[in-house]
Amino acid sequence: MKSVAKSIPSGTVLAKEPAYATRTCHTNPSISCGECRLGELCLPIALDAVEITRLDEIVKRGRALNKGEYLYREGEEFKSIYAIRAGSFKTFKTTQDGTEQVTGLYLPGEIMGMDGISSNRHGSSAIALETGSYCEIPFHQLEDLSARIPSLQGRFFRLMGQEIVKDQQMLTLVSSNAAEERVAALLLSISSRNHRRKLSSTQFRLPMTRADIGSYLGVTLETVSRVFSRLQKQQIVKVDNKEIQVLDMSALRRIAKLNESA
Repeated sequence: MKSVAKSIPSGTVLAKEPAYATRTCHTNPSISCGECRLGELCLPIALDAVEITRLDEIVKRGRALNKGEYLYREGEEFKSIYAIRAGSFKTFKTTQDGTEQVTGLYLPGEIMGMDGISSNRHGSSAIALETGSYCEIPFHQLEDLSARIPSLQGRFFRLMGQEIVKDQQMLTLVSSNAAEERVAALLLSISSRNHRRKLSSTQFRLPMTRADIGSYLGVTLETVSRVFSRLQKQQIVKVDNKEIQVLDMSALRRIAKLNESA
């Protein structure tokens, strides 16, 4: 029987499978933007191979951060934005009396640090909620590159728009909704974000503590605990410390006052 090699005509150029087709590690610093499995959620979306290579040249792979370590601090000079590769992070501001006000939750594939663009100072601090890793993208280099790659510039503008919408939604949520609606909306947010990353939308681990959730949603820790107890009693969710299983997604959406198609 002839070998495959001998049956191929001389001079035929074989298509080479892209390296990222079989590589899925998202914590290895050697993985490029084109090889990252979170690429479609991050800046490289809609870029061709050459453009991704140019972006990859400015991206810095950050070291792993342990739980409780800072990515940046409130008031620090703004130099970069950050793409989360693994783990979860929270942002918070320190109030005049020294307490923390949680302002955001970020999961893999999401961009953070844009709070410093307007004033060149970070308006909040970012801290790891568990062991995590990130890509650092120097902003002045991203600006230069975006000017030469319209699709990248458009993607970045959309990211900024999404951040504005998210902030507006949170302000609306905490200003006019009942505590149960706020908790339900947070669970649905984590569920949908997991789904985007091709993870389970019905079983997940809460990255934040009950106290952080209360701070984020503008309610007390005790209220958060009571809401989880009620949702479990109603068999809408199953709660085991930080482990959440959504048993009735439709009921959870009704509590959050969201349409099934939202």
